[in-house]
This record gives sequence, structure tokens and C-alpha cells, in this order.
Amino acid sequence: MEKTLVLGLGNPILSDDGVGVRVAQALHAALPPDVPVDVKELGLGGLTLMEAMVGYDRVILIDALRREGGEPGAVRRMTLKELRDLSPTQHSASPHDASLVTALEVGRRMGFSLPKEVIIYAIEAEKVTDFGEEMSPAVAAAVPRVVKAVLSELGYL
Repeated sequence: MEKTLVLGLGNPILSDDGVGVRVAQALHAALPPDVPVDVKELGLGGLTLMEAMVGYDRVILIDALRREGGEPGAVRRMTLKELRDLSPTQHSASPHDASLVTALEVGRRMGFSLPKEVIIYAIEAEKVTDFGEEMSPAVAAAVPRVVKAVLSELGYL
């Protein structure tokens, strides 16, 4: 049986940065208790994120994305290849860690059992440095859309 992990990323006390965590919480509540899907939350990326993915066949990541000129609340579904193509020189926010793409490449070279399929749902954020648990209205409105998309992707809609 295929092992699937849904991972909501972000910091819920940094306004829109917590959107991945909010989606994960809503998914956890929406999924029946006996489904073979693990739903988790994580506040770190890079190597820590890679370690959380070990042993899974498929991983769905949900995270905030902040781009110049981006439309807050817009949702983009990407594969790992599309992420790599979008930002081939992407670096982690921390100089002491690696980007997702780099971390997965390192993990594979080290022989870790990493997912064959990684899907990313990126929600365009408006405020990612403001302290507060409330998301901007456009980003908050994206949460149910992403929950529905992930439930459909998992075959539970």
C-alpha cells in the first residue's frame, strides 16, 4: 500500500506564513480517521523537511509563497520538477540549511527512502513577516480551496 504524507509548512504566528499549517489542520479534521494518509505540520524546511519525508511514497506539501507582484490567495500546484525549473538557484531562508530540491538530492545520495512523487501546493501570501495568527482575507479564503484540491488529489472527494 502506498504511504502518503500531507505536510503543512509554515509558522502560524507569522500571519500568512502559517497557511500551510492551517490547511493541514483543516485536512486532518476533514479526513476520515481510518485513511492511510498521515497529515502533519512542520515549521522548518531543508534537511528537516527531507527527514520528515523519509519512508513515504508520495508527499503533498502545502506552503506559503511570496513573489514580487504575486496575487495574494492565488494557488499554484507544482511538481518538484516545476519547482526546480521555477527557481533553479533557490536557497533556503537560512544560510545554515538547504533548499527542498537540494535536501532531497542529498537524501537520495545518502540512500534514504524518499518519495517518488512530491506535489507542492503554494499559496501566494501577502504578509509573511507580520506577527499575528490572523491571515490576510485573500489567503484565508484560499484555505478551503486548497483543502478541496488536496482531498480530490487523495481521492476523498
